[in-house]
Order: sequence, then structure tokens, then C-alpha cells
Amino acid sequence: MATTEELLQRFYPECKVSGFSHVDGTVVFFTQVAALLRPTDHVLDFGAGRGEPILDDEVPYRRDLSNLRGRCAQLYGCDVDEVVLDNPYLDHAGVIQPEAELPYADDQFDLIVARHVFEHIADADLVARELLRIVKPGGWITAVTPNKLGYIALGARLVPNRFHVRALRRVQPERKSQDVFPTRYRMNTRRALRKAFGGGAEIFTAGWASEPGYHFGNPYLYRLFKWAHKFLPAALQPTLLIYIRKC
Repeated sequence: MATTEELLQRFYPECKVSGFSHVDGTVVFFTQVAALLRPTDHVLDFGAGRGEPILDDEVPYRRDLSNLRGRCAQLYGCDVDEVVLDNPYLDHAGVIQPEAELPYADDQFDLIVARHVFEHIADADLVARELLRIVKPGGWITAVTPNKLGYIALGARLVPNRFHVRALRRVQPERKSQDVFPTRYRMNTRRALRKAFGGGAEIFTAGWASEPGYHFGNPYLYRLFKWAHKFLPAALQPTLLIYIRKC
């Protein structure tokens, strides 16, 4: 059985140079975010958590790219979990209530970033309405989330939420149990996004496939998923990159 790092370097040799592959989803997503970001912006990290995507990232370029603090005027962060108060990558942190109005003013933010949050939302209409309320006209809501029609979300939905930690311990042993939350997938298709955000925004989505993440350390399974990613139609790619511009 091979480690994820060994498989990554075997199937994506460029990782030996940069530490990341040419299909790295974090790099792709935050490159788009960087193109939108201005030094004068007020930004909200929606679902910021403890900052684990940055804290646990061992690739300096990717870690710096996804760390927005210091690259905008003010970086706010919120989460339903109190661990957000210990997030070292925020200027202002706040705890919010699940499926409740957000404690921010109308048109407060130029940019909102939600990394792997939309799949956990229960009330899509409420959250979409609140995000549109607090972002400025012309501002952007950006998100990366599993595609409900992709194989990752399909597999997750076959496993009851109460067993997710146990299941992920087998397929992604490096994933920490405190970073696993119940999934609902109510904002995870193009159709659901159009319904939730209505006529008040322009919605741009792209299907994406990063390196295989569910392989049990098996090189043959890794190669199979890598091949599948290449030929899957956009509608079935495992990840959605979402960019929503408020009209």
C-alpha cells in the first residue's frame, strides 16, 4: 500500500518540483479568487473553521495562495463551530448559529469565500439570501464544493452521516475527525444554485477533478480514478467551482 504523497509524485511528476499537481483544485480555485481580490476589499471566509486547510497544508505556495489575510483590507471569518475563534488567519472571527441570519450589515463585503461549506448547508434558500444580502452589488460569492452528481458525493450519500468519520478513516487516513461534518448536498448542483440565488446574481460554475482522493493506497485504483477524471463529462466531475456575482 502506497502513501498519498508517493502516489501523487508517481502519477504527477511535477509535484517533485512544486509540491502540487497541474490539476490541484485549491490552486485553481484560489488563483481565480486572487484575480478578483483587491487590497481595499472587505472579505468574509464563510465557514472558516480552525483554518485547517492552511494550517495542515505542507505546500508553501498553496498555503500562501489560500491565505487571504494581509492581501485585503479586512478578513472576517465565521463558523458554527467555536474553533473559528482560534483561527490565526482572520482579522475578525465570529460564531454564527446554524441556518440563521448572518450578523453582518447589508452590502458589507466585496468578496465571500466558502471552501467546502455548501455541502453542509440544510436551508439553501436562507443561506443564499443572506450571502446575497451581505455582499455588495458587483461583489462575488466564491465556493468550492463537491458536485452532488459526482462520484464523491454519491459515495458519501450511501454512507449515513454517523459513519462518515469511520469511513473516512479508511479512505483518507490523514483527514482529522474534528474536520468531518454532516453533509446534505442541497447547494451542490447548477440547478440548485440557480434556484437558491434566483435572479439576483450571475452564476458561473465549472466542473473540476483534482488528483484522486479515495484510493486506499492502491496504485491501480489511483490510476483508474485518474483515467476516469479525464473522460468524465463536466456535469459529472466530482467538484464544483462556483463564482456568483451579485447584480
